[in-house]
Amino acid sequence: MALLLGVDTGGTYTDAVLIRDEAEVIATAKSLTTRADLAIGVGGAIRAVLAQSGCAASEVSMAALSTTLATNALVEGQGGRVALIYIGFGESDLERHGLKDALKGDPALVLAGGHNHAGFEAQPLDVDALRAFLETHMVGVSGFAVASVFATRNPAHEVEAARIITEMTQAPVTCSHQLSAKLNGPKRAVTAVLNARLIGMIDRLIGRAQDTLVDLGVTAPMMVVRGDGALMSAEQARARPIETILSGPAASIVGARWMTGVENALVSDIGGTTTDVALIRDGKPAIDPAGAQVGPFRTMVEAVAMRTTGLGGDSQVHLQSSGLQGGVTLGPRRVVPVSLMASEAPEVVHAALDKQLNAPVVGEYDGRFVRAVIGLPTAGLGEREFALLGRIGTEVQPLGAILRTRMEQGALSRLVDRGLVQVAGITPSDASHVLGRVAVWDGAAAEKALTLFARRRIGSGDCLAPDAQSLAQRIVDQLTQQTVLTLLESAFVEEDSDFGLATAELARHVLTQKGLASHRGILAFETSMNIDVVGLGASAPSYYPAVGERLKCRMRLPEHAGVANAIGAVVGRVTMRRSGSVTSPSEGKFRVHLDSGPQDFASSLEALQRLEQVLEQQARTDAEAAGAEDIHIHVTRDIRTAEVEAREVFVEAMLTVEASGRPRVARD
Repeated sequence: MALLLGVDTGGTYTDAVLIRDEAEVIATAKSLTTRADLAIGVGGAIRAVLAQSGCAASEVSMAALSTTLATNALVEGQGGRVALIYIGFGESDLERHGLKDALKGDPALVLAGGHNHAGFEAQPLDVDALRAFLETHMVGVSGFAVASVFATRNPAHEVEAARIITEMTQAPVTCSHQLSAKLNGPKRAVTAVLNARLIGMIDRLIGRAQDTLVDLGVTAPMMVVRGDGALMSAEQARARPIETILSGPAASIVGARWMTGVENALVSDIGGTTTDVALIRDGKPAIDPAGAQVGPFRTMVEAVAMRTTGLGGDSQVHLQSSGLQGGVTLGPRRVVPVSLMASEAPEVVHAALDKQLNAPVVGEYDGRFVRAVIGLPTAGLGEREFALLGRIGTEVQPLGAILRTRMEQGALSRLVDRGLVQVAGITPSDASHVLGRVAVWDGAAAEKALTLFARRRIGSGDCLAPDAQSLAQRIVDQLTQQTVLTLLESAFVEEDSDFGLATAELARHVLTQKGLASHRGILAFETSMNIDVVGLGASAPSYYPAVGERLKCRMRLPEHAGVANAIGAVVGRVTMRRSGSVTSPSEGKFRVHLDSGPQDFASSLEALQRLEQVLEQQARTDAEAAGAEDIHIHVTRDIRTAEVEAREVFVEAMLTVEASGRPRVARD
């Protein structure tokens, strides 16, 4: 018998599940995610699931972890301070593919060096400039990203820059050629920057999770889910945390397929921070050929083709005061629900809410609270951020008592971006407490906070809503509407037909909306989702029946929908991919671009055989290091040719070798 433990660390909850022989769920459990020390939440979930099952920790044959923390961090703009070493590019290239936005004001050095398309050195690496930059910018940097022009053709300058950075700073370094074998330097640089930004966060998560397993007596190896739904070893995930973006959502797709057996369906997973939508077609989730997109960033990481939207049960509620009717919108930033904050600090929260309810007018920050996350690095903060962090202290505080000037709002946002501070406000989770749909936190605090928010004025001068109940229903209705739009956009993306408009415009088009409402006049319109939707997430049963009614489709809500990510974490396979290219710099010469440098051959067949041999060895080694057994190899060749003077001429070839196998588990 094999006993498999799956753990998923989300923005709000950490889930755990025990599965026997990959066939039967025997126990599930949840614990609040503890940002300051992730081990507390992980340990709480594992202890609960072991106690519920009656199994001993020593019986666990394999543990696997999926996480939405990397995805959430990128959506919310969080992560450590980084520095980019940009070799052989121009200053203007920092604007391409959102690289400047990805840097978020962090330092970057545009450095002489790099190679040409054939893999030859374009100009020498400016080592002196690199060392001078490191002398002045190494303090407070949690990770370095290195991207060199045509590094996939010859990574020598990235390798040398990384060696110097490690020697001088001992900080982790991400080289762009290690993340993708494809051309497009600026896009590789974005991926490297995001990887460097995530290293500290994911390293802490994996390290604390492993420590917790050991403390609890689990001796089985730990795996981590990648963004394509496959498994990798914990050590591999620590080196390449960017590959864990969409890890939780990808695990949920695997879990949805395992729980329902669906062949064709849209899967929509609502968490605290995001809603993730993907298509299962012919029993398999599609891989996004353009690379994973999370929030505004398009990366070069292979991942499930998924749309991630900043919409969840803990999305911040915003007032729309323009117009006579007014209204609310949700997201994209997550806040701590007031009901949750009140359950942890009831006296502070209720005292502040009561005082605000008795005031003659509603204050700008009424119903909002703030607290610091203790134990995270603060290097690189400015004076204003340090002062604000000190004022917040270690306890929950009303936000209005902390912010003294509007200039401090920017400082607060930067502290939130770094994950050093959490802000509480009203959310759909609070609305669900007011409506009686859930009762896990402090419903009385939620009702007080919504009462305050309902008193805010809209364009007509009237209050937003007459009472907390009315506002709560409006918030839930808005969540339904934004979820419907998210699913429609995803469906239009997957449609074979071209409708001539952007997907966001199609989803909101008057004809689409009239069709959903079954318009009947001189014309009749009917629109529906012509495919099942699988609703996942702990709050899916609360919100998704209304979504299914609006889309007029079958809404599947599996029994264990709330822990789908944790289930997917342990029923996946280990899959490692390695890619490389062969070019023809001149007639009769075929160049293989390897990590060790270019190698030339007299025939394309020899070059392709050599590349396949190297890639297969690398992929197999990676799969074995990840703990795979019974490994199968699959090779994909994309050979491009051109017709010149009536004869076919080799131009370029891209090879991808995939090594796949089941994770090795101990069995009784």
